Amino acid sequence: MTTPSPVSVPPIQQIWLNAARPRTLPASLAPVLVGLGVAWHDGQFQWLPALATILTALLLQIAANLANDVFDFHKGADTHTRLGPPRATQMGWLTPRQMLMGLGVVLALAGLLGLYLVYVGGIPILVIGILAMFFAVAYTAGPLPLAYLGLGDLFAFLFFGPIAVGGTYYLQTGSVNVLAVGSGVPIGFLVTNILVVNNLRDIETDRAAGKKTLAARFGARFARVEFVTLLCGAYLMPVILILLGQAGIGLLLTWLSIPLAMRVTRIVWREQGRVLNQALARQAQFVLIFAVSWCIGVLVLI
Repeated sequence: MTTPSPVSVPPIQQIWLNAARPRTLPASLAPVLVGLGVAWHDGQFQWLPALATILTALLLQIAANLANDVFDFHKGADTHTRLGPPRATQMGWLTPRQMLMGLGVVLALAGLLGLYLVYVGGIPILVIGILAMFFAVAYTAGPLPLAYLGLGDLFAFLFFGPIAVGGTYYLQTGSVNVLAVGSGVPIGFLVTNILVVNNLRDIETDRAAGKKTLAARFGARFARVEFVTLLCGAYLMPVILILLGQAGIGLLLTWLSIPLAMRVTRIVWREQGRVLNQALARQAQFVLIFAVSWCIGVLVLI
């Protein structure tokens, strides 16, 4: 653990806003929007559960970010050498105790909203909610943190992909179908790619801290190939669903976002270090654009 060097301290509101990492929030918003879009396509939509689902997803993402801030600091992954944006605990702007208290408040709010969602969706939503809250913290906390074992990519795909989209659809309809789960696959791939870029940027500092992400384990080339593979899979999924008769060709509207995907890919493939912060921001924006285009495409009845 490295003692942060003294720097000017931002206002407290700005500190907490930065700790919440608003640029990452499209990762949690995108799967909910897609699940709602598929439910609307099937003629079922409820505004109150939709709003509660969106807010809960955002709160869980913020909780994961706060947990990451404090526990990466404790484990030595966030030091003065980090290449990403400054973190509140690492910079000394918030003490670990303050960050943990903030984490507790956010989890409590998510839990309160979750009680309503359990009322709507029953036991399946209770199970998903408990697991989501647990893994939001266990990603970087505890004796076996997922990120440090190289399991972050898998769990990001599952919980931001099929589980998030399928769970959102279930809250609206009380059932799950092939289109709902299938729609979660490309979103899961693209959200995972946010993590891939992050881990590619942090290979050296993660290795030094014993954080064995897939990028740290297998190298930069592996991470770049993983990024491109997941991206191709995301664009292949509309074709698969169309061929299976689960969606119309309107789903190919998602392909209009390919130029945006290529811009991010060029940065990921050619650059390293701090320059990848640009790719991170653009990938998060791209995920949301892809999700919106998926919703439009699934509602176009052609």
